[in-house]
Formats: sequence, C-alpha cells, structure tokens
Amino acid sequence: MAETRDLLIEIGTEELPPKSLQRLADAFLTGIRKRLTEAGLASTGMQNFATPRRLAVLIRDLYVVQKDQESIRRGPALKAAYDDSGNPTRPAEGFARSCGVSVEDLERLETDKGSWLAFRSVQRGKPAAELLPEIIESALKSLPVQKRMRWGAGDVEFVRPVHWVVLLFGNEVIEAEIMGISAGRHTRGHRFHHPDSIALDSPADYATSLQNRGRVLADFNERRDSIRQQIVNIGRDLGGTTQIEEDLLNEVTALVEWPVALPGSFDERFLDIPAEALISSMQEHQKYFPILDSDKRLLPHFIAVSNIDSLDPEQVRIGNERVIRPRLADAAFFWEQDRKQTLASRVDRLRHVVFQDKLGSLADKQLRIGELASSIADQTGGDPQNARRASALSKCDLMTSMVYEFPELQGIMGRYYAQLDGENEEVALSLDEQYQPRFAGDELPSTRTGQALAIADRLDTLVGIFAIGQPPSGDKDPFALRRSALGVLRIMIERQLDLDLDRLLREAARHLPPQLDAESIIDEVLCFALERLRGYYLDSGIKPDVFDAVHSRQPTNPLDFDRRIKAVSEFKQLPESESLAAANKRIRNILRKSGQTVSARVDTGLLLETAEQELATAIAQLAESASPLFEQGNYTRGLYLLAELKQPVDHFFDKVLVMADQEDLRDNRLALLQSLSNLFLQVADISRLQ
Repeated sequence: MAETRDLLIEIGTEELPPKSLQRLADAFLTGIRKRLTEAGLASTGMQNFATPRRLAVLIRDLYVVQKDQESIRRGPALKAAYDDSGNPTRPAEGFARSCGVSVEDLERLETDKGSWLAFRSVQRGKPAAELLPEIIESALKSLPVQKRMRWGAGDVEFVRPVHWVVLLFGNEVIEAEIMGISAGRHTRGHRFHHPDSIALDSPADYATSLQNRGRVLADFNERRDSIRQQIVNIGRDLGGTTQIEEDLLNEVTALVEWPVALPGSFDERFLDIPAEALISSMQEHQKYFPILDSDKRLLPHFIAVSNIDSLDPEQVRIGNERVIRPRLADAAFFWEQDRKQTLASRVDRLRHVVFQDKLGSLADKQLRIGELASSIADQTGGDPQNARRASALSKCDLMTSMVYEFPELQGIMGRYYAQLDGENEEVALSLDEQYQPRFAGDELPSTRTGQALAIADRLDTLVGIFAIGQPPSGDKDPFALRRSALGVLRIMIERQLDLDLDRLLREAARHLPPQLDAESIIDEVLCFALERLRGYYLDSGIKPDVFDAVHSRQPTNPLDFDRRIKAVSEFKQLPESESLAAANKRIRNILRKSGQTVSARVDTGLLLETAEQELATAIAQLAESASPLFEQGNYTRGLYLLAELKQPVDHFFDKVLVMADQEDLRDNRLALLQSLSNLFLQVADISRLQ
C-alpha cells in the first residue's frame, strides 16, 4: 500500500481584501486539487482555511510518491516492420532507435485494426516533495486577483505582501521557496493576542494550535458561525432580533481572526430618520449589525464585532458609539436638508446628468420611460397618469444629498420624499419598486405603477445599450443587462402580466434618438432576453429539453411562454408522451427528407388505408377540441387531449407506407403528417423532448 502523509500549505500575508477572501480561498483549494490530480497524487480529502492574514489548505493522506505511469508507444504495422525474409525493415529499426532499444526488445500489439510493433515503458513516479513547490506556485499565480502588488526589492507579485510560508509534509518541512519566502513549520498567531510564531509539529495540529495558542479561528465557516451565534444572542438580550445580511456577515468574518461581538447604542432621536438610512450607515460604513423589534422597527442599538478580546470591553463599546454618532448625525443633516425641496423641483437638474453619451441625459431617459410606462400601465389595468407621474419623478432622488452619500438608498429615499410631498401613495411606492428585483430572489413590484415603471426603465436601457453597440460580451456586462432582462421576465411571469415583449421592445426603440436605428436590433434584444429564461427554468427544475421544445417556437409573451413550459412539463409525464415525441421527430425527418414544401391540406378522397383514415379523423376531431384551448392559453388541457393521438399515430406508422410510389398518395400522406405536426406546434416542438 502506498505511503501517505498529511500536507499543510499556509501562505501568511498582510490583511487580504475582505470581500475577496472567500473567493481566493476557494480558488486556492480548487487550484491545488486540480494540479495534484493532474500529477497523479491522490488524497482522501482537503480542507481550506482563510483569515485576514492567511490562506491555507490541509490535505489528508497525500501520496508520498506518484504512482508509476506505464505507457505504450505504437510503431509501424507488423506487415511494414519486416520484409519477406523476416528481417526488420528500416521503419522498424528507426522506431527501435527512437525508443532506445533494439528491434528484438519491442513488443507486438494486437488491436481490432491490426498488429503493430510497440514499446512498453514505465515512468517511475516522482516524490511529491519535488512536485509540490511548482504545484503551489502555479495555483497561487492562477488565483482570481485583478491587481497584484510588489513589495520590497524583489519582483514577486501577489494580492498582498507575503510574510511567511508553511509547507509541512507529515512532520517534515519541504525545503522550498514560495513567493520569495523560504518555507518552514512556523505559523503566526493573532496580530495582537499572539504576535509570536508558533511551531507546528504536524499538519493535523494546525487549526487547534492556532486556536489554543494563537487566538486565531482559522476555519472561515467556524468563525462565521461563531459570529452569527454571538450577534443573535446579543440581539435577543437587547429585546430584539439582529438583522443579518449574509454579505455583511461574510465580510465581517473576513475582517477578524478572533471575533468578539459587543453591543452598542445610539441616541433615540435618530430614529426619526428613515430606518433604511440608519441601517445603511451602520452596515456600509461601520460594518455594524442593526437590531429590530418584533414589528421590524429599528431599535436604538447595534452590534459591532471586534478582532480582540479586550480587557476593558466597556471602552471598546464607548469607542464604537463615538464612531457611529457622527455618521448618524450626517444622515440626520441630509434628511433635514433634502426635505427643504420637493422631488419635482429637482427635475431640471437631471438635464445636466448624462445617462450615456449617445442616449442623452437622465431627464431624456425619464421622458422615454414615461411614454413606455404609461402604455404598459394601460395594457395591464394600471393608471397611465400614475405611470407618467412616477416616471417624471423616478430619478429625482439621485439629486438628493442622502442618495449621493448612500447610493444604495436610491428609490427608497424617493419613496419617502414623495410621501412627504403628498404624492399619490402608489406613485410614491413605485419609486422604490422600480428597482425591484434588485438581486436574485428579491421581491417584485406589487403595484401596477411600480411594475410598469420597473419594466419600462429596464427595456429602455436594454434597447438603448444594444442600439449603441455595447451588448454584454463574455463575462463583461457593465450595464447589468442580463440582470435587467431577467428582472423584466420575472415581473411579467410572476406578476401574471399579459404583455408581448416584442411589441414593448419596438415601442421602446421608437422613443430612442432616430439616428440610432434601434429598430434594427430588436430581434437581437428579444433573443437575448428570452435566452435568460433558460437559467430561470433550469433553476426551478424544468428539464432542458422542455425549455428547448417551447423556446424553438419563440413565443414573445413571457407569461404565455411560462404557460407552455408548465404544460409541456406536465405532458412529458404522461405515458403517451414518449411515443408521440418520437413520432413527431420521425415526422420532422420524413418532411425534411421529402425535399419539398408540404401543404397541410388533406384530400380525404385519397385516404385509402384504414389506418390513415383513422388518423385523419382523430386529427380533425382533436383539432376542433384542442385548438380553441390553445388560443385561450390552456395548453395543459389541450396537450392532454392530444395524448389521445398515440394509438392512431402508432397504427398509422405500423400500417401505412408514407413515401408511396404514387405521387398523389405520397403528397397526401405528407400533408396528413404536416397537419399532425402543426397541431402540436401550436404549443411546442415536442420532437425535441428526450
């Protein structure tokens, strides 16, 4: 049995970027695993560690030596390797020389395609210790680091300066230089609690030694769980519930090595300010966690997570409260100043803010949105006047001091200011709803005005950016068009809005500057948008073949698209579906191979066989019942009816020769198959079902 040992790799650095720490740690683990696999070095498991000052990977039971690799090199065919007298030919001798042996040392390789000369060799495995330095360096160089830095006099580059490296294989150090640092067995503890180095006896001791001696929780998940539990308990002790945003929790976890959560308070007078502004100030600027009461109202408390276990936590609390006070005072000042002007009074300032050079100012965008939003509201049973008013105010809060300081409050502050100005309540609410959904899984606009505004804003951007020739490319999507398109589709589908996307895109194009010729890119935008539904449905458990069957028909109404998807997904569960899908695939192939344009008009006088007569009758009867259902959008019921075609279709293919020698019979049978295909194509191309 091959000898194995545990391996510890630790890269000690200056404080790593907190928002990138998890991604770096995962990428480092993935890179090491990939390269060990490629090198033929197996292990029983791997675990990564990540703190502000270190990236580490613990590999359990790693092979000490690579497995031997046997290879067979094939030479000339036997018939070309020897002459009639049985002597080696020049090709055989040349092959042997290239292998460093004589012809007599070569083997014969028997295959299905013939017999060959071959040379079998065994490459002895190299010690893992020889391979690991290059593997580690390669993994570090491939980390997703946008901007690397240099330090000191060397030319090594990394995301942050590297100060120590641990490379411990079993209880032995692998002598190597990684990132310009000689590897050893000494890690370092907490910067303040234990700044001295810590000698590690074995890789398995790593996490325990750091925790017990170095006051460092090296496991990211363990550290995050500790923070979560601490802040939940403190929130409960203060009579509320801690609001935990997962992104903030991850960021705080990436900022500390020894987390200690501490409560703090602020003056209750600040509660007169919109809670979102206070929470944003706490979370974005100070990385504090707010506390809410049972009615989701903000309490005058917060929780900070310190990186030290202070001997005098009261002083830490006082310091945290002293830091947050001016932040909240700033928010109070912005709130008071902004209220001195109405939202509507800020419209003219939007003329001086460029949305995009070729698409005009924010004021121009608001006018375009107003035209489209009022049309959408009219089609969905909303109030077009509310939609116009909401559009006119939609970007005005961008001109307020509060949103300038806290951009993430756009829309939210618009709602508050509109309510203070006495605007219609639905108009005010829509100023916030226009940005929904802000992220995957976010809530959708609840009002017709908010829905119209959210759709119009996104479609104007989609068509406009495509029209100026800047669609998303690869991973680059600076205008978040993929997210915008999916947001539009989600609103239409999940809010049950019966809207034609193609029509709305063309309407949006008409409001753009005429020199852009936006009409010419509508088909491209439509395809781009509808393709976003692929991931949407795959995430909800819809099979790819179901999506392809519907997508091939290019329904341009997303709600109608959704009804078809659900109907085909149900149809696929029927016992008849497999046979009918196969039959439709066969029909497609027959029609394509016929090489002619086939009419769906069937001459009943030419139906000679009983099986084709039965099929024609069944198609006519079911078309009469199913087609009205399809027109009403009741695709599920219609497809259930068409499932009855299984028996006559199977009988037809068993008994009837479609490609008959007699031309009129052949054409009539092709027409019968075309009519059958057309019946299903009213919903989807079920020939694509697997």
